[in-house]
Amino acid sequence: MLKTPLLTLLVLVIAIGGGAGSLSAFLETASPVGAVGAGPWTAFPDAGTPQADPYSRARFAREGGIPLGRSEGIVFTAVRDSAGQALSRDCTYRVQGPVPGARLWTLHATDATGKPLPPLGRRISALHSQMILRRPDQPLTITVSPHPEPDNWLAVTGAGAMHLVLTLLDTPVSAGLQLTELALPQIVRVGCDA
Repeated sequence: MLKTPLLTLLVLVIAIGGGAGSLSAFLETASPVGAVGAGPWTAFPDAGTPQADPYSRARFAREGGIPLGRSEGIVFTAVRDSAGQALSRDCTYRVQGPVPGARLWTLHATDATGKPLPPLGRRISALHSQMILRRPDQPLTITVSPHPEPDNWLAVTGAGAMHLVLTLLDTPVSAGLQLTELALPQIVRVGCDA
């Protein structure tokens, strides 16, 4: 008499649990849809729009992120330098070149899971366009390093992989410019701690 309800319950548990597990595994391993690359930088311009695919929405929701809409800005992430080597917190990098026009831009370092790196003393691992030292007739240069550097220094701490995140706020880039033709700063490895 209880055999049929128990079998039905078992089938439902397997179906719902299997579906949730396979979706979680897919979100963990599959490449995001709609990525646009410019040098070492990757962006998902549709992530905050109604055109975003359901898997990207699920990924952002699971990670607790709030993607920017096209009118708000765009986020570029780099996991490798311009030579194709994975970014490491043990190394010093020079981020050099043009940054597209924006009302405000930020650059910060995260760990491989997307969490901001812990501060080095009172210095956080983030810079914004209002605090950058600019030199006439020279491209923007930011040094990303665990060691103090003159001029624009983005301090990083710890060991292991890192990501660099460049966020452009209120920029015409997100409103329709061809992202693949966009010029973004190069990330050049200067050296690593032995």
